[in-house]
Amino acid sequence: MIQAKDVAAAQRRLRGVAFRTPLVPCPGAGGERRLFFKPENLQPTGAFKLRGAYNKISSLGPEERARGVVAHSSGNHARAVAYAARALGVKAVIVMPHNAPKGKLDATAALDPEIVLVGPDSGERARKAEELATEHGYVPVPPYDDETLIAGQGTVGAEILEDLPGVETVLVPVSGGGLISGVAAAIKLARPDVKVIGVEPELAADARESLRTGRLAEFPAEGVSRTVADGLRVRKLGDAPFEHVLAFVDDIVAVTEEEILDAMRRLALRVRLVAEPSGAVTFAAHLFHRHELPDTRQNVAVISGGNVEPDLLAEVLAGNGRKTPGRRP
Repeated sequence: MIQAKDVAAAQRRLRGVAFRTPLVPCPGAGGERRLFFKPENLQPTGAFKLRGAYNKISSLGPEERARGVVAHSSGNHARAVAYAARALGVKAVIVMPHNAPKGKLDATAALDPEIVLVGPDSGERARKAEELATEHGYVPVPPYDDETLIAGQGTVGAEILEDLPGVETVLVPVSGGGLISGVAAAIKLARPDVKVIGVEPELAADARESLRTGRLAEFPAEGVSRTVADGLRVRKLGDAPFEHVLAFVDDIVAVTEEEILDAMRRLALRVRLVAEPSGAVTFAAHLFHRHELPDTRQNVAVISGGNVEPDLLAEVLAGNGRKTPGRRP
């Protein structure tokens, strides 16, 4: 598992590359239950993934960089790897699902990596990336199951502690587990008393089941693919993240599709923060699942990304936040 020194090393590598996102107070959330947002949607690539991708690629030696890197992703990790690779002068090959959101696919393509399209299953993406690494010698840059990458994501937690020393609870989105692993480790290694709570969609609540049973759970692809939170459509935690989740995460709660979209709308209209569905899950938990969260005064919700499809955002803003635009039955 990662140590505090690994997160500190990542902070040094990321200085001047990743934006140190501020803590934004939530309007109306004062008194006995204050809430701050950590808006990772403000990163150059629109999501936290830049931290881990750059930390991983910049830590490679000259021979590894010369071989190039390969990654698989539905969007945000793809864009982050392409961005980091171009900044470091490294060839990048990205495996993406053919049904990836058009905005994320186009943004990744604009950074000039080689893109390989496959089916919608995350397992298929992983297998194709492994095949390309074996065939061409590319260095894999996994989306979450890698300790160097986890340490990069952990810089989010380190910044929260530095900017809000009195923080008591931190809410973090959960997909493959890289973000929550890094954030939880960075926080718990320094402040074991701070509660770290993961949040994921009910349709993809494998991490909650894994934490509560102590066994790595895997959800079927056809169920996971139904959530509007495309960045959280992962069937199971990675092995390294699962180890970190068991060691450092206090609990994981699940939110509904309607709650996610309502939170998106409120973030945009009241806080002036544009969050993709995956990034809005933490605010959804704060709004609708307070009975499952610690009763603490100083709280932070990580907004993991803001790369939302324009059509979906328009539908959410035009509606009442209680419908699920574009979701398959």
